[in-house]
Amino acid sequence: MRKIEAILLVWGVRDEVLEKLPVEGYWLYGEYDFIAKVEFRDEFEMEQFSSQLRRAIKGGTFKLMPVTLSAVKNGAEGSETVSVLESLKVSAP
Repeated sequence: MRKIEAILLVWGVRDEVLEKLPVEGYWLYGEYDFIAKVEFRDEFEMEQFSSQLRRAIKGGTFKLMPVTLSAVKNGAEGSETVSVLESLKVSAP
């Protein structure tokens, strides 16, 4: 099982909707209204989150962009493991 990190961007929604989002993030003023870093256990959990957002926002004014490259340091010797998530695509309704 591989952990997935993603960036969530939301736009075109009212403040009342942003307050009810199931994730903590930052309110923006400009093209986007909200940004957050989210983490998932797997692709299935990410898809469930996307469905939950569609219901909360009552539409599809968001992008969920998986981070495609991550590195993890293992051990005291400083060895690194790099994972590339190639099969994931940007989730945008």
